[in-house]
Amino acid sequence: MPEKLTVILKSIGRKWFLILILIIAVVAIFNLQAGIWMTGITLILYGLSYIPNLFFSNKLKRFLKNQTTIDDKTISKHFKRKYEEIQERLFELSQKQRKKNWLIVFINKQYIFFNTLTVVKFKELYNKGFGEKEILERLKKFKVNTRAEIKAIEETLIKNDRLTEREISVKQYRDKQRYT
Repeated sequence: MPEKLTVILKSIGRKWFLILILIIAVVAIFNLQAGIWMTGITLILYGLSYIPNLFFSNKLKRFLKNQTTIDDKTISKHFKRKYEEIQERLFELSQKQRKKNWLIVFINKQYIFFNTLTVVKFKELYNKGFGEKEILERLKKFKVNTRAEIKAIEETLIKNDRLTEREISVKQYRDKQRYT
């Protein structure tokens, strides 16, 4: 019996908006002024439900700007929020990063945030003709740990049209290093 009750409550929970509209319509038929008041209160409460999300989004953006490199699991622990919620927020931010200075990449089912300094340093090294291995060695102090991260940064920057053509190719850079 309790399982049927939970199923009924879940289906009511999914259809609460339709039930609320039905209740307001019935009340409005009998008392128009009460129906108008209920509609107004419902709209106000619905609008107020978005305020906590706005505060969290701004808090998350400020926190990320102060980090050099951070992954979604660490962010989830810091804010004590569900991992899925943090991943959803980072996905939304990654879709809007075309004109931003920072970068969010998705590697191995995980989002990683890189701040402005890391991205600028990567672009600088990339344009000088450094390969993945050399870029990784130089970006260790920015907490970039793997070549997969370097490759993901490069692919994401190219996808967002934020990476220009190399000044010197990797082959030319290595030849220059070998003969000097």
